[in-house]
Amino acid sequence: MDENMLKKYGSIPDCPVRNVLDRIGDKWSLLVLMVLEDGGVLRFNELNSYITNISQKMLAVTLKSLEADGLVKRTVYAQIPPKVEYELTPTGKSLLPHLHTLTEWAMTNMAYIKTSRKSYEMASTKN
Repeated sequence: MDENMLKKYGSIPDCPVRNVLDRIGDKWSLLVLMVLEDGGVLRFNELNSYITNISQKMLAVTLKSLEADGLVKRTVYAQIPPKVEYELTPTGKSLLPHLHTLTEWAMTNMAYIKTSRKSYEMASTKN
């Protein structure tokens, strides 16, 4: 076994790519980042209204994860009722061009991927 390969790919905490993709590769994080890009500074309920099929609990969990990673900034205003706003940090904004590239790649290749999946499924049901 190649020790360099093991070092490079074997440890999740030491692998920046796996570490970041594990965090932002969930069902909602990329969508939240893109909504914040388009919306700028948004309140929780605004985010929730733009992402119609996410539960409030899942949105809260997703925002906390993105905040913990320094991609989203949460600002709480001391007023009644409390006002909380979310926005992208400079680090979050720096991720966006890469997300756009991935989005473009997905859109370009989705028809091929769907065809490939269908072919794979048909071939595997024959065996």
